[in-house]
Amino acid sequence: MVQLNWKEYISFNPNICHGKAHIKGTRVMVSVILDCLAEGMNEGEILENYPSLKKEHIQIALQYGAVLAREEIISITKVQEQQSEI
Repeated sequence: MVQLNWKEYISFNPNICHGKAHIKGTRVMVSVILDCLAEGMNEGEILENYPSLKKEHIQIALQYGAVLAREEIISITKVQEQQSEI
């Protein structure tokens, strides 16, 4: 199974979905996908209700939710410093 990276699929754009995390190329917020799962919708039902989504988008939403649950803080400054050292 290929490991997906949420950073490749999720976008934050103030002009789309009021800047909330959403699936790139769609106007479907990650929170909407997580809400659907929390309400007991299965993958097929979500994909039927949101035809712009793909199967991997549901997995990505879960992955992103897990990152937030762990309260990981990604420092852009540290990432930039590490890249400049390479």
